[in-house]
Amino acid sequence: MHDLGGMQGLGKIVVERNEPVFHADWEKIVFAISFAVPTNFDEFRHSIEKMNGVHYLSSRYYEHWLYGLENILLEKAIVDKAELDRRAKMFKETSLEVPRVENPKITEQFLKTVKEGFPSNRDVKRNPRFKVGENVFTRNMNPTGHTRLPRYARGKSGIVARVHEAFVFPDSNASGLGENPQHLYTVRFEGKELWGEDRSEEAKEALYLDLWESHLEHDR
Repeated sequence: MHDLGGMQGLGKIVVERNEPVFHADWEKIVFAISFAVPTNFDEFRHSIEKMNGVHYLSSRYYEHWLYGLENILLEKAIVDKAELDRRAKMFKETSLEVPRVENPKITEQFLKTVKEGFPSNRDVKRNPRFKVGENVFTRNMNPTGHTRLPRYARGKSGIVARVHEAFVFPDSNASGLGENPQHLYTVRFEGKELWGEDRSEEAKEALYLDLWESHLEHDR
């Protein structure tokens, strides 16, 4: 629930000492399945965002993943709800175990992909619209789909701290509207601009956000 940037009253973040990578074997399975489902990271994030708020806040991390993966399979008509329910019931009512296959070559390639990720930088012919040191203004938007512009940073003024190369635009890529690569910018926001003067400690700080060109406008 601490992913809800800018919201208060959720308590301190509890850090588990010597926390394991996985808390249960089923979490390992969900992690592996995520690489078999035909999707991209942006679509996957958007799928998780469709969870009911109460369900999201009352479930575990990899339950979010499982929901997101199931939702994608249903939306793409790869499986239907009846099949998912039947499979879940089968594993619940029997002692059937998930088959374990050892394949060092596949495991090595899998771990390499996990460590290195999937590059999302792209070549574009147009020049960056903004430059380092320029004052910019974030769009005040409330899209129904996915966006990487946090709610607490919308309609705010900042300064471009760094101009990056072009990357896949998550907002369109998550909704099946194409990669639409754009230049990425690191923008510095003063704490008081985001949180207000009454939150004195946060007002003294600065926050850097990576935002795409479509998120920004020239300062008014």
